[in-house]
Amino acid sequence: MDLGNPKNTIEVIQKYNFAFQKKFGQNFLIDTHVLDKIISAAGMTKEDTVLEVGPGIGTMTQRLSQAAGQVIAVEIDTNLIPILKDTLQDCENVTVINEDILKIDIKKMAEEKGGGRPVKVVANLPYYITTPIIMGLFESGAPIDNITVMVQKEVADRMQVGPGSKDYGALSLAVQYYAEPYIVANVPPNCFIPRPNVGSAVIRLTRHAKPPVEVKDKDLMFRLIRASFNQRRKTLQNGLSNAQDLSFSKEEIAAAIESLGLSPSVRGETLTLAQFAALSDVLGK
Repeated sequence: MDLGNPKNTIEVIQKYNFAFQKKFGQNFLIDTHVLDKIISAAGMTKEDTVLEVGPGIGTMTQRLSQAAGQVIAVEIDTNLIPILKDTLQDCENVTVINEDILKIDIKKMAEEKGGGRPVKVVANLPYYITTPIIMGLFESGAPIDNITVMVQKEVADRMQVGPGSKDYGALSLAVQYYAEPYIVANVPPNCFIPRPNVGSAVIRLTRHAKPPVEVKDKDLMFRLIRASFNQRRKTLQNGLSNAQDLSFSKEEIAAAIESLGLSPSVRGETLTLAQFAALSDVLGK
C-alpha cells in the first residue's frame, strides 16, 4: 500500500481510529513528488544507514527502505507503533524504536546499528522542536553525513541566510558552523494531512568535513552568539554586557570589539561567523 496516496493514508488512519496529537506536531505527508525529492536530495544508496526521525505511519519509511541499506526509525508516539508494524511488515531492513529522539544516545545507536559508518538523517520535524533536534544531531558526535528535513518555511529560510537579514540569527550561525544548508523544495500546506497553518520547506544540511572557522572555545562562541541575538535591537556591547551566562566586564567587551576593528555601536546581527569566532578567541584570553 503506497502511503504517498492520500486515499491510502486516510484508510490507515480510519482503520486504526488514529487521533492526531497536537503535542507531537503530527502532519503526515501525502505528496509523492515531495517524497521523491527528499529521497533524491539525501542521496541514498544501498550502502547507507538512514536514521528517520518521526516516521508517522511509515509513508517516508517505505521509500527509505527501498533506497537505503538499512533504516532506523525513531517514533515517540506509542499509538503509531502497531500501525508501523502493519505498514512496514514487508520492509525487512527497517528497525522501529519507540523513543524520544532527544533522549537517545545517537552516537551509540549509530555505532551499534551502522557499524560506525556515516549516517544520513531524514525527518519530517514537528515545528515546535525543530531546533533542539537538529542541534542535538550535530552535537551528538555521531558520524552524520547529511540531514534532509521538512521544516517550517520560515525556519528553513533562517538556516541559510547571512548577516544583515531580518531572518539572520543564532540558528543561522549554528547550522552554518556544522553544515552547508540548501533548500530543496517549498511545500504548501495541502501536501499534508491534516493541513498545517504555515508553508513548509525541505532543506538539506550537508555536514562540513571541517568547520568553516577555527575557534578555541566553541561553547563560548555560541554563548556570545545567543547573547547577541537575545536582545538584537541592542548594540553588541550592551547585549553581551547584560547576558546572564557571560562574566565579562563592559570594558573587556568594548576592548575586544575595538580590537577587531568594529564600531562600538555595532549590532550582533551584522557579524559573520568568522567575526564571532574571532571575538570569542579575544574574550577567551
